[in-house]
Amino acid sequence: MISKTKRLFRLRKNLFFTGLILFGAIGAPLEETRAAGVTHKARSLILRAERVFDGVELHTNYAVSIVDGKVAGIGPSERFRKKGARVMELGDATLLPGFIELHGHLAFQNVPQDTVLRHGVTTVRDVGGPLLPSSGGEGSLRLSTAGPIITVPGGYPIPVFGQPGHGHGEVAAPVETPEEARQLVQRLVAGGAAIIKIALEPGGEEGASWSTGHEASTPPPWPMPSLEITRAVVDEAHRLGKQVSAHVAESKGVARALAAGVDEWAHVPCEPISDELLNEAVQQGVRILSTLDTLSHCPGIRQNVSKLASLGAQLFYGAEIAHTEIPWGIDAQELHLLVHLTGATPLEVFQTATSKAGEVLGLAPLGTLSVGAPADLIAVKGNALENFKLLESPDLVMSGGKIVVDHFGR
Repeated sequence: MISKTKRLFRLRKNLFFTGLILFGAIGAPLEETRAAGVTHKARSLILRAERVFDGVELHTNYAVSIVDGKVAGIGPSERFRKKGARVMELGDATLLPGFIELHGHLAFQNVPQDTVLRHGVTTVRDVGGPLLPSSGGEGSLRLSTAGPIITVPGGYPIPVFGQPGHGHGEVAAPVETPEEARQLVQRLVAGGAAIIKIALEPGGEEGASWSTGHEASTPPPWPMPSLEITRAVVDEAHRLGKQVSAHVAESKGVARALAAGVDEWAHVPCEPISDELLNEAVQQGVRILSTLDTLSHCPGIRQNVSKLASLGAQLFYGAEIAHTEIPWGIDAQELHLLVHLTGATPLEVFQTATSKAGEVLGLAPLGTLSVGAPADLIAVKGNALENFKLLESPDLVMSGGKIVVDHFGR
């Protein structure tokens, strides 16, 4: 679906995408290398491909040069001289930024970071697990964390992941009062939390990944943070310059998140949600992570995401890496569901997993191939916009300019 109102996408001014409909309009092309016939230093690498997606637009017969771990130039292939540079001729291939996963649980679920990186995701925001310092790049997965999920005693995720062998202290932090909530937010932010996450989840949703495959210590309904506690979390996080993501799955949690002014839903809700609440979410500008694949058996998932798309919601790719039933890397089925259930183009969906996700993290131009961006990129043989499955096992993976996977030399 293409917006009737075109808006310029200006990475150098670090503006957030603001399209009037689903995913926003495709912006102006990223900055190209202006000087024709640029001679690159010996330490540079030039990648040529039939298709180059720069995080915003798709180009044909383009090249990207990399120097000292960053993108040094992008433009038509003929503008780049081979002298003094290593050149990789990728041919009939698609070159694009590595994906940014906004909903992962790597640390808590012991998902190997190297596995995720080798399968096309170069950056992960971990939203529920131990609070760890931001790390990665230069050949390793970039990782930021939210720390444990704020809840109340006995609230989700404690009934599911609080049994022996898990230890809810890693994934959940219960509070009993608004003041305790504020103090917890302060500690999380001081510890480097990328975002604050709260669980507004009474449990019992049919088809939800947290309702199947896990034996809860206590049956639902589970207690949820009150509106006062939720508002305290949001207010304190905003005061400290952080946003709040809410785990929501049904109407009660959705309504509480909206009343408190939560910035993000960690999932498209599992149960059917009224048009009134979905419209309010769009009016508030709530960012919504998809997680359609892992919630594909939920009764309301298709209805909710289609309605949100028609209303112009800010929908973002998110696969919730951790579950064994989905790939630990790029999830092609997630891409298919987003395209087919929302009417978005593949290019628009790719934007939400690259350039727009980098903006969400406050790390632009990460997620693009613009000049100065970290050289986190992947490439596949063939046309990735026509065959998403190719992305699950990339033929080239680079992190911070260092090659992690290279099948083009075979």
